[in-house]
Amino acid sequence: MYTEADEKAAGDLKNSGSLDHVSLSGIDKDEVYSLEEQRAIIHRIDRRLSIVVLVFFPTYVVFQPPATVLTRKLGPRKFLASICLLWGVIEIVSCADHGLSTDNELTLVKAFGFVQKWTHLLALRVLLGILESGLYPSIVYLLATWYSRYDVGKRYSAFYVVGCVALAFGGILAFGLMQMDGLAGKAGWRWIFIIEGMVTCVVSLGAYFFLVDFPENAHTSWNFLNQQECDFVIRRVNKDRGDALPESFTLARFLKPALDFKLWVFALISLYVLKASQCLAAPPYVLAVLLMILSAYLGDHFQVRGPILVVNSLIALIGLPLMGFASTPGTRYFGVFLVTAGTNANIPTSLAYQANNVRGQWKRALCSAMFVAFGGIGGISGGTIFRSQDAPRYLPGIGAAIACNGLVILFVLGLSGYFWLKNRKADRGEIVIEGSKGFRYTI
Repeated sequence: MYTEADEKAAGDLKNSGSLDHVSLSGIDKDEVYSLEEQRAIIHRIDRRLSIVVLVFFPTYVVFQPPATVLTRKLGPRKFLASICLLWGVIEIVSCADHGLSTDNELTLVKAFGFVQKWTHLLALRVLLGILESGLYPSIVYLLATWYSRYDVGKRYSAFYVVGCVALAFGGILAFGLMQMDGLAGKAGWRWIFIIEGMVTCVVSLGAYFFLVDFPENAHTSWNFLNQQECDFVIRRVNKDRGDALPESFTLARFLKPALDFKLWVFALISLYVLKASQCLAAPPYVLAVLLMILSAYLGDHFQVRGPILVVNSLIALIGLPLMGFASTPGTRYFGVFLVTAGTNANIPTSLAYQANNVRGQWKRALCSAMFVAFGGIGGISGGTIFRSQDAPRYLPGIGAAIACNGLVILFVLGLSGYFWLKNRKADRGEIVIEGSKGFRYTI
């Protein structure tokens, strides 16, 4: 986006936090603008870039609950394929030249967009947040409707592992597309958005035909299952928790579960798990994948979630001080292994933890949305705790990650203790959990 000199000047501005301290080394030879004018322009561009980045997140978080409702109402094929197609189009539209500065200002950057004004780019980013808000919570919700409580852990882990692999290949693809720099007069990074946007559109069209609907409608999805097989899946889920078929929708029925404190604790666990994972820059994911698979297998086999979350957080807590305070590079790198494994393994495990302990289609839809939304908030805030001015030790970020893992342990211990007490009362016939006599919480 910048020339090398402009990038250096903007970086200095960010690090100093003050317009008065912008380095002039890269901007002191312009024949049109004075030093003060150049600094003011850089400051304005930096502010606009920050706004462009941030406007995505409010809509991404706020629209997740209604997205799960639309998934249930419209069906995953129509809804998920549509939002993916639209954001692929936005990605393509947002990749040609436009200036972030006004017409008579120094053009230091050109960013996304066939649009010609940065305010138009803001609108596209807001729309992109709305569209992308529907994907992750809808998939989390859809998977939970298909599997019994002690089958879903392995599926969440598989889903997360596939996402990690896709990200890894995305980096390789981006490197390859950068080699198209200059082709058709476009910079390499613009080709990344053009090609990946086109791929997204093509995949969305395939998703419309090959995505599988909810169990009661799956026989209509390209003969994925026949009616008898769908009935078997429904019987199996009903035997496990008795909520395979959806109730009729009302806004009160959808929002009432928000009064259940468990949903907020699950959401906070997601927030701190995602926030703790932000300390990973280029981590060794092989160990993380192995621990994810092991955590999923043990959790499903022994029908527990909380103890696994605690153990994984303890693994991360061992690694974080090694990363932050060890003197030798080898020890610090070993800490990276531990932190990567512990924090990433806790993401699918915490997904299974919340899915195992709620009942009812609309409650599950709201819980999935809240969980993913708070995880998004954790990711946003987590991205701010590792600041360039704290390099090379990043001690404030390490400290925040340690606190997050400690809070995860406290929340899980408290919630699991509450579950244990409620299960004891249900066994004695004193209470009915989640409206079902046979339902018990997963500790």
